Amino acid sequence: MIYLDHAATTPVPKDVADEMYRVLREEYGNPSSQYAYGRQARQLVADGRQTVADALGCAAKNLYFTACGTESDNWAFTAALWQNRRVGKHIVTTAVEHSAILERCRWLEQDGYEVTYLTPDRDGNISADAVLAAVRTDTALVSVMLVNNETGNVYPVAEIAAGLKAKNEKTLLHTDAVQGFLKVPFAAKTLGADFISLSAHKIGGPKGIGGLYIGERVRNPRPLLPGGGQESGFRAGTEATAQIAGFAKAVELRTEHLTEKLEHMAQIKAYAMERLAEIPDLRFISKGTAPHVLSVSMPGYPSQNVVNDLSDAGICISAGSACHQGKPSQVTAALGLEKKVAAGVVRLSFGPETTREEIDAAAEALKKHHDTRFPML
Repeated sequence: MIYLDHAATTPVPKDVADEMYRVLREEYGNPSSQYAYGRQARQLVADGRQTVADALGCAAKNLYFTACGTESDNWAFTAALWQNRRVGKHIVTTAVEHSAILERCRWLEQDGYEVTYLTPDRDGNISADAVLAAVRTDTALVSVMLVNNETGNVYPVAEIAAGLKAKNEKTLLHTDAVQGFLKVPFAAKTLGADFISLSAHKIGGPKGIGGLYIGERVRNPRPLLPGGGQESGFRAGTEATAQIAGFAKAVELRTEHLTEKLEHMAQIKAYAMERLAEIPDLRFISKGTAPHVLSVSMPGYPSQNVVNDLSDAGICISAGSACHQGKPSQVTAALGLEKKVAAGVVRLSFGPETTREEIDAAAEALKKHHDTRFPML
């Protein structure tokens, strides 16, 4: 099988699975227990937190474990809007955010919040100036993702953070960095966001574990889950020790020779663009600078048919974000693409282990689909 859908999820290395199995079998104590097994588990959680925090570029005390990126996104909104409940009920975000953000915003609109959704230009870019122009005196929160999961566009979060200090210093900033963590260079201490969402399964870790960075400007964060006092009292529930260990091990593996891995993915993406350009009428949806995401369209050829044909050939690509399960995404809608182009969008996404031979196979399969199937749109 050729796997080219790393933006949806990533393969779990054997070392990660082995470490999780070891923890499940040997360090199964409850971190809240006071005997030796509990202390060992508690230390495992602390060590895992430090490992992920080091990779994120923040103090361990600012990183909290969650169940996933979606939970992290939602907690960031809960905490930010609680702190700024007297600032106002206005939110600025983009029309191309992950559905975890957009669905939360739709819920909030029913509760009386006003949300400004910024649309990208035809190349998928959103400028810091456009974001800052939308900020008002009553803006409680700005949420802009770091890397778009469908186009690979990298958004100017650091520039937005710097501009907010002058525009409205009380406005808090959240970024969903699920597609950016260990894929584009950044550090929490220089990025400037008050909240940063992470997810382990995008970097070779297990599903079911994520993280949320909460910066110093957030005073006494609103708890996501009150209860037994875990995660400094802000996210109760017995810690998922095996998943935390897997997250930390995945971070360790990914950070080894990280520069070379990012360069390899960028070279693979460039090679894929070169090979796919040979297919008649193929359109590049965006040439976003993230090294691991590439969206293209074969106008007239429905994306789900393309995905199915390649699946039959043992090649995994996506018709868009996996979160949409085959439905048209908000990203293609926001880009204002022609109907035939939008309906033919597919995404290829790469990992450090992706090879040129795999790209060759995908390019040939896409060309075969183009040459042997009749356009339907």
